[in-house]
Amino acid sequence: MKLISVKLNQEQHEGLTKLVRKGLYPTKSEAIRIAIRDLILKEKGKY
Repeated sequence: MKLISVKLNQEQHEGLTKLVRKGLYPTKSEAIRIAIRDLILKEKGKY
């Protein structure tokens, strides 16, 4: 995997942390990967 850095504002970071704490995602990285995957799939459907 490639490593990238992403800057989040406080609200985004807290929201991401809450999703992981609730057990919806195993890690913040995995949640971000899933969000990016879903965005790419959504955008592919537009073309």
